[in-house]
Amino acid sequence: MDSLGQIANRGAGVDQMESPRGMAVLGRDTASLGVARSISVSWARHQDEVRAAQRLRYAVFSGEMGARLTTPVPGHDIDLFDNYCEHLLVRDEPSGIVIGTYRVLTPVQAQRVGSTYSDTEFDLTRLRGIRERMVELGRSCVHPDHRHGGVIMALWSALAEFMVRNQLDTMIGCASVPMLHNGIVSGDAAASIWRQVRVSHLAPIEYHVRPRLPLPVERLRSDLDVEPPALIKGYLRLGAKVLGPPAWDPDFNSADLPMLMRIADLPPRYRKHFLGV
Repeated sequence: MDSLGQIANRGAGVDQMESPRGMAVLGRDTASLGVARSISVSWARHQDEVRAAQRLRYAVFSGEMGARLTTPVPGHDIDLFDNYCEHLLVRDEPSGIVIGTYRVLTPVQAQRVGSTYSDTEFDLTRLRGIRERMVELGRSCVHPDHRHGGVIMALWSALAEFMVRNQLDTMIGCASVPMLHNGIVSGDAAASIWRQVRVSHLAPIEYHVRPRLPLPVERLRSDLDVEPPALIKGYLRLGAKVLGPPAWDPDFNSADLPMLMRIADLPPRYRKHFLGV
């Protein structure tokens, strides 16, 4: 869908929820040339701001990951869920360029669009009891020159504030593991990561979900000495749980792990950092 007018006209946020609409400098970012630069975080208010996020997504997903994207606007990653989401942006202040983004689908907006993106990859029947308090996080990416803790911490801080302000307590999403490993397209790395996380971070059975297009982990090597991608490791440190085995996403050239994170499960030091309590 090309029309994003809904986003420009939603005022203080979808579902009459409160979003931090101002822009505040959150910290310092070390650019590739070693120059200290300020970064800022804000929620998109207009279509052109959403377009900036979609351009970054296209550059990362198509340019770096080799995703096959069907898009109505060349050079932009656009799907039908974008119209219904809040879009969180981190900018490099001196240049104004968007260097990090998330999109957030709230419970009411998920009802309006008819599902979450995660529903297209997994059978989420067992999560029906928590949907009223559950937001979906998606399309997370960071510019390659800024992939360190500062940008992702800025995004997470804004997300935590949004959750608390709107009395929401659960986040879900699909965390991607690239299929390309050591120059070879294979699911072995994803199968190995699944083997690791199922031992230490698997959710209780009442929250397990089933992939609609499963990665055939039983036919893949699962003994590789590989680490999960940085974003997945970050989620796990925040207390996130894996809800089941990965789905295969051929368009994005990735294996996707279903993950759930609850505000109540944040470790004390992260609660203090993000929530001040």
